[in-house]
Amino acid sequence: MHDAHVIASSTLWLIPALPLLGFLLAITFGQARALVRVVAPSVVGLAFGVALMAVLRLVGAESGSRLVNHVYTWIAAGPFQADVTFRLDALSAVMVLIVTGIGFLIHVYSVGYMAHDADLPRFFAYLNLFMCAMLILVLADNLLLLFVGWEGVGLCSYLLIGFWYESDANAAAGKKAFIVNRVGDLGMLLGIMLLAWSGFEAGGGEVMSLDFAHIDAHAATLGAATATTIALLLLVGAAGKSAQLPLFVWLPDAMAGPTPVSALIHAATMVTAGIYMIARLHLVFEASPFALDVVAVLGVVTALFAATIALVQTDIKKVLAYSTVSQLGFMVLALGVGAFATAIFHVMTHAFFKALLFMAAGSVIHGMSDEQDVRQMGGLRTRMPVTYMTFLIGTLAIAGAPGLAGFFSKDEILWHTWAGGHPVLWLLAVLAATLTAFYMFRLLFLTFFGELRATPEIAEHVHESPKLMTIPLVVLAALSVFGGWVGLPEGWLWGPAFGRFLEPVVGHPHLDHHGMLGEGALMLIATGMAAAGAGLAWVFYVQRPELPAQISERFRALHALLVGKYWIDELYDALIVRPYVRFSGMLWRVIDQGIIDGAVQGTAAFVVVNGQLWRVVQTGNVQHYALIFLGGAATVLLYYLVR
Repeated sequence: MHDAHVIASSTLWLIPALPLLGFLLAITFGQARALVRVVAPSVVGLAFGVALMAVLRLVGAESGSRLVNHVYTWIAAGPFQADVTFRLDALSAVMVLIVTGIGFLIHVYSVGYMAHDADLPRFFAYLNLFMCAMLILVLADNLLLLFVGWEGVGLCSYLLIGFWYESDANAAAGKKAFIVNRVGDLGMLLGIMLLAWSGFEAGGGEVMSLDFAHIDAHAATLGAATATTIALLLLVGAAGKSAQLPLFVWLPDAMAGPTPVSALIHAATMVTAGIYMIARLHLVFEASPFALDVVAVLGVVTALFAATIALVQTDIKKVLAYSTVSQLGFMVLALGVGAFATAIFHVMTHAFFKALLFMAAGSVIHGMSDEQDVRQMGGLRTRMPVTYMTFLIGTLAIAGAPGLAGFFSKDEILWHTWAGGHPVLWLLAVLAATLTAFYMFRLLFLTFFGELRATPEIAEHVHESPKLMTIPLVVLAALSVFGGWVGLPEGWLWGPAFGRFLEPVVGHPHLDHHGMLGEGALMLIATGMAAAGAGLAWVFYVQRPELPAQISERFRALHALLVGKYWIDELYDALIVRPYVRFSGMLWRVIDQGIIDGAVQGTAAFVVVNGQLWRVVQTGNVQHYALIFLGGAATVLLYYLVR
């Protein structure tokens, strides 16, 4: 894997540069709205075209090859050197096609969704800059350049989530995303520093490098304690970006941004950055079995935790937000059990069906005059048929309906968890998958079935969205149906072709095949449980819609706990935010006002008082000056006379 054939390329830099060009044009010619509406999606489409040609070149080369585009030497300081170099191997190839492909569809959708927004040029400027940062992240050939893209998506998420900053809630959501991610980024930065120093020592103190080839070469030389420390610090960064416990709290609030932002952040870009980073540095994590166990447990606990909250949400976008947190937990579980290719497989299928679901939800909101409460919806399947059919396909895909994209990737995660010797984690993951089917079909039934519960004013204007919004939905629906067929179970037709493609980069999972159950039996169990969850949702929200209220009344405390989202935000506010604000206030009063301002103001007061005293002497009267001069001379004379 480390001796892979390197193929020189001179075009990879264009992939992030094209969205950057779109950003520059949008901020320069923002008054030309029509130009921005054309240019912003076009540059992303061109980036997809360049990426596709590069990937085809890679596929045509021998297995394990990578395209490398050295742009310039960025840092050269003693033994440390970092270059701006882009690489395209199997792992970054998958990611770059997801980012540019889904990103292009979201840009096209945004042209229709944001058509009447006064700040459309600013929106597309941020969106293009976001794409540029994410593409730098996935194409970087070293960890330092990856961190530049990592911080770039963090900045752009702040700008996009708080896009409608006139609302205090939206501005607060943007700040929350920025601050929570800074917490995770501190851990990642410490991990990067320790990783660089460890490689420096392992190399005999001659070379300090964060190139991925150098990291992979020295990962096996890391001591157990060092590898564990580095892996856990990097995991903190991944938990921030990929919304794992305890740093997940920013992502549900990210719904304050426009729906295309939700689709971009939650489906194809920012939240997958942590998954990509761990897969890229898999040899570092594999050097610490303890760290991998922590990753697996964190993933499955997050998946189950978020799924329970999604059960009772009434905002259509909030349900999908907690669904994203839960699905990210499945990806992290796959990483923890060593199935790195499977984690990326679920990243891909999730990008298809979650972008579809968010954009279909945006279509519903658009058709319902910005209404987001599912309790005010219902009966929309006849009024918005395209949106309904695509939302149904997305729901079936995320629930793991046989044959659809989510079925294959979810089954692989569950199989690798079981066969890797983690039956308890498998059971928790199956439970989370069952809850996923329940809350997603609950959302489908509340939104599209029954009678319309909206106000007469909204009901009168319900309409299907324009084709600029529905065509991307149809494309994503097709991908949600067929996108998983590149990774079939072993022995089915071409088998796990996706895993074989990634294997030279991320390795092959070690399966112990614990227990008597084979993959087929486990697949039937998981599918049956998901079907039961969907069936239960049908009973609760179509056949007997009075049942949910009765059950929530009977289990009032549990229902309040879930509606309150376990009061995690309130807990953080009480234990961290308010004490920090009080401590900051104390520092402000004592240090800033008392000492710093006091010293400055005290010096100024001393100068003023001193000046006032000298004003008594400085009268401007010549006779007074002569008298003082005479008195001084007499004093000096008297001194010498009495010595």
